[in-house]
Amino acid sequence: MLKPQLSRRFQIRDFRFLQFFVCANVEMLNAERKKKMVRVLVQIVAITCLWWWWASLTDAQYMKYKDPNQPVSVRVADLLSRMTLEEKIGQMVQIDRTVANPGILKSYFIGSVLSGGGSAPLPKASAVDWINMINEYQKGSLSTRLGIPMMYGIDAVHGHNNVFNATIFPHNIGLGATRDSELVRRIGAATAVEVRATGIPYVFAPCIAVCRDPRWGRCYESYSEDHKIVQEMTEIVPGLQGDIPADSLKGVPFVGGKKKVAACVKHFVGDGGTTKGINENNAVIDRHGLLSIHMPAYSDSIIKGVSTVMVSYSSWNGEKMHANRDLVTGFLKDTLRFKGFVISDWEGIDRITSPPHSNYSYSVQAAIQAGIDMVMVPFKYTEFIDDLTNLVKNSIIPMDRIDDAVARILLVKFTMGLFENPLADFSLVNELGSQAHRDLAREAVRKSLVLLKNGKNGTNPLLPLSKKAPKILVAGSHADNLGYQCGGWTITWQGFSDNSYTRGTTILGAITSTVDPSTEIVYRENPDSNFVKSDSFDYAIVVVGEHPYAESSGDSMTLTMADPGPTVIKNVCEAVKCVIVIISGRPIVIQPYLSSVDVLVAAWLPGTEGQGVTDVLFGDYGFSGKLSRTWFRTVDQLPMNVGDSHYDPLFPFGFGLTTESVKELVSRSTSAGVGQKPYILANIVSAIAILYFTASRGFRQPT
Repeated sequence: MLKPQLSRRFQIRDFRFLQFFVCANVEMLNAERKKKMVRVLVQIVAITCLWWWWASLTDAQYMKYKDPNQPVSVRVADLLSRMTLEEKIGQMVQIDRTVANPGILKSYFIGSVLSGGGSAPLPKASAVDWINMINEYQKGSLSTRLGIPMMYGIDAVHGHNNVFNATIFPHNIGLGATRDSELVRRIGAATAVEVRATGIPYVFAPCIAVCRDPRWGRCYESYSEDHKIVQEMTEIVPGLQGDIPADSLKGVPFVGGKKKVAACVKHFVGDGGTTKGINENNAVIDRHGLLSIHMPAYSDSIIKGVSTVMVSYSSWNGEKMHANRDLVTGFLKDTLRFKGFVISDWEGIDRITSPPHSNYSYSVQAAIQAGIDMVMVPFKYTEFIDDLTNLVKNSIIPMDRIDDAVARILLVKFTMGLFENPLADFSLVNELGSQAHRDLAREAVRKSLVLLKNGKNGTNPLLPLSKKAPKILVAGSHADNLGYQCGGWTITWQGFSDNSYTRGTTILGAITSTVDPSTEIVYRENPDSNFVKSDSFDYAIVVVGEHPYAESSGDSMTLTMADPGPTVIKNVCEAVKCVIVIISGRPIVIQPYLSSVDVLVAAWLPGTEGQGVTDVLFGDYGFSGKLSRTWFRTVDQLPMNVGDSHYDPLFPFGFGLTTESVKELVSRSTSAGVGQKPYILANIVSAIAILYFTASRGFRQPT
């Protein structure tokens, strides 16, 4: 863009010269010529003044930060140089939508708004409802002096899980069992599109914790107890954000267009290694252990261009992570060269002190000096702004720390294209819960299921189930409950119970659509033994497990199955051949029931697409999932991870029986000239697999 230069030439002295020139000439002319000359010279002066004013105005209106052709670093520096302290601190604030409105965003220059778990515009809000709400907030930000857009963030930890009608994918523990990083990448891309469909450009995902103790209430958010699997699953980052350019510098964030979102890896660092798995507690581990187990996935994510990092509530050897300058600034920013921004967890800085919020000014100081750039306040934003302003004005927190934080935030906003496209449009609204995404989720479900037992004593496999059985029983509290099937962080923070909160297919619904129309399906949530014995069922499918939970509500020292699960297993499996499907966010106590069941399947928290379960039970596809974490015998063994000296699991890390699909079995039996029924061949395959595994690993087959 060309900028007029007259504003630099026409200074005050130029006008004084013109004034002198006019006066001198006027005295020398006669009256008639004098009038004409005055009129001409007045016009010249007027035109000159007008040109000077226009040139100055044009020069003032050209702002480098608004020019998309400028390098991002230039735009950041230009905008930062124009900002007041008040505007800078506002950018460091993230508030919940329940306290946000356009006026507040304008008055306090708020940098970000979020939806906490379950925080929606209205019940069963559509994509259009979300877009309209977010655009109204954005208009408040755009009306400020500098027009810096806010960025809206949301938890999207297994799909766009806060939103009605979105596709809900399996939780991370199930995705870890797939061992399929390319699948996880596709899930990231699908999630990004659904999030963008509601006008949101920023997600608090993925969780890359390495859960070392299943008693932790967030263990289902972890891909594995093995950091190598967690590292492989960081492919979800380019799925969410897009592939970084080949010439990109390490640590520089990248978001590749309007169908991608800024990602946030969490929770930095060691959240999965706390004592007894207690949420937000203390990870007692030496530096080598922390860096070798819990840090590698962060390094990989940074290399892949992740935009933001969220700090953990937990402590490392007694020091709160929200106040740990050595790790947040020293290691994350300096050693790993992370150039995006660091965000706190929800009221995370409040919890630096005990009790929380007991010395808030100190918490603000400690968190900002540690290297946290954006603070998820989320409600008492004026208190945070006032305290941080006073700390800066009194030279307790240096201005260069504020500038560093704001520069990082602006870098991400420019990289996202937020300045060029601050308002969401409606072009993607039909992508929310699309059939293509549901098909992808169904694929993820069937690949995540782990077959732990197929036949009593490892013989006489029951799978694949016949679709043409005359009469079957479906039982258990989780068979027809979409909320239980999805788990926590679904529609609401703690999840829900029943089938009314969102759209999907329960396992009972999937069974109904899979079996032959001639098959009679009897459903009883909690049948008694007499009922089971009195009917001639060919087999039973029992679906039981844990009720939904999130974070500390899920911490458990017993890891028991929710009632009446054990009773249902006993009543059903003593009377008829039974398939037990466990819906849980982690391994739970199952050894007492193992000998009575014919088939045992770990289905984790599969999400909305229950057909993925029936795909493998009935042999349309084979089982392929492998345990991404150790299945213990008793809770007294915990913590117990692969490689530990006391390792004696019920099912070891990596265990998982495989089966072939009916189509594959028929094809093999036909090509081999075998005229027998396919299930006989399945028996042989399963038996060989079991014998090979137990012999090669030295583990006894559990009973």
